[in-house]
Amino acid sequence: MTTLNSIVRDTAPTPDACVIWLHGLGANGHDFEPIVPELGLPVGSAIRFIFPHAPQIPVTVNGGHRMPAWYDIIAMNIDREVDERQLRVSARAIQAIIDQQIAEGIDSRRIVLAGFSQGGAVAYEAALSCAQPLGGLIAMSTYLATANSVQRHKANAALPIQVLHGTRDAVVPPVLGERACQQLQQWGYAPEFHSYSMEHSVCAAEITDISRFLCQCLGLKA
Repeated sequence: MTTLNSIVRDTAPTPDACVIWLHGLGANGHDFEPIVPELGLPVGSAIRFIFPHAPQIPVTVNGGHRMPAWYDIIAMNIDREVDERQLRVSARAIQAIIDQQIAEGIDSRRIVLAGFSQGGAVAYEAALSCAQPLGGLIAMSTYLATANSVQRHKANAALPIQVLHGTRDAVVPPVLGERACQQLQQWGYAPEFHSYSMEHSVCAAEITDISRFLCQCLGLKA
């Protein structure tokens, strides 16, 4: 199994909650590191933020050049043709991080997965198949790449899920975020969906919604 290098940021000593945040294609763990203070979480919240770095692999749609990627993207058609084996390897690497946090004393129900674009597809797979009950899942500007193959675990049958997407996203069309919500609803989840007038990015209103969702999932109070 791939062991991922990660950036770790604790908001206070002895954290009792954890957010594992996955970046998008071609980026690295530093991409979302600056978002921690922007979330404006309640003073005194002891949360560990973990920002893993994806491995460097050849990416077909990038001419086979190596770049940070959670899995290979073979074709950029609307349904996305991806290497699901590699995606599941990445999801297992995220599971290893979850297991390590549990071993260090953090309750699995106080662990939230978040992912942007490619990282969101891995977060979907890792969260829905996780054998330990998690606190929540945040899917940003992403798609449910393994909708036809994910082995959902009953431990997360009632997982709180937040789906966020830009209405002007030309990289991951908004319809893919909407399809993910529809599939989740068919499976019995109740995803919270928000759209924003933005491209393939993150905006201030979205950060506000993420902060509120994290507070709900982790029971944080101002």
